[in-house]
Amino acid sequence: MTQKVYYLSTCNTCNRIFKDLNIGDDWDKQDVKADPIRPDQIDEMKRLAGSYEALFSRKSMKYRAMGLHEKTLSESDYRRLILEEYTFLKRPVFIVGERIFIGNTKKVLEELQLAL
Repeated sequence: MTQKVYYLSTCNTCNRIFKDLNIGDDWDKQDVKADPIRPDQIDEMKRLAGSYEALFSRKSMKYRAMGLHEKTLSESDYRRLILEEYTFLKRPVFIVGERIFIGNTKKVLEELQLAL
């Protein structure tokens, strides 16, 4: 079964989640800053999530800095922005088989733990 995670190695929240859920070396880990997301990867995430918007983080400091909060963004905008700037990916993104778990809310992490 596929077990992949897209994360940021400098993110304390991601590292805490790895420790809490015993995410070890048996996982395919991709640090999105050191190894940027490829178009085929974001398209696969979108297929599992249903939309690019679901993968997009409005908490990124660049979201307001770029004035994006004042714009209406399309699915193609979300895709382009995530590919251009790793901080726009809502992290971490876990893929377990054909299921995707996006972000670090308590609900998402509980669902992930049950899937493991």
